[in-house]
Amino acid sequence: MAKEFINPEGLASPRGYTQVVTAPGGKLVFVSGQVALDAAGKLVGPGDLRAQATKTYENLITALRAAGARPDDVLKMTVYVVNYKPEHLAVIREVRGRSFPREDRMPASTLVGVQALAFEGLLIEVEAIAVVE
Repeated sequence: MAKEFINPEGLASPRGYTQVVTAPGGKLVFVSGQVALDAAGKLVGPGDLRAQATKTYENLITALRAAGARPDDVLKMTVYVVNYKPEHLAVIREVRGRSFPREDRMPASTLVGVQALAFEGLLIEVEAIAVVE
């Protein structure tokens, strides 16, 4: 399926995401917000954004695979970060880059600073929408 990644003239040239992504058809995959919980439901990396981001993106990849999707199939991500500060962006980009290494195929993305997530101790949550043939 020919997904199209567009950074139109007249918009700022993004780093780490694409302004517009299209897909002509296929199976839609909606991945609920993934957090830094292991398979037993235990929090990974309390107080450590890097450790939590790493586990969160690992969980996102696991969820995608369960639906027959890969990182290249993700068209839209939303990242929620507790008490977000601009210096967090470098950590998030670094960790995300390990799961989404192709800069020319980065999904559309929104980062939202939030006061809290579902339960105490969570620092980051990532949800995604993918399309697969």
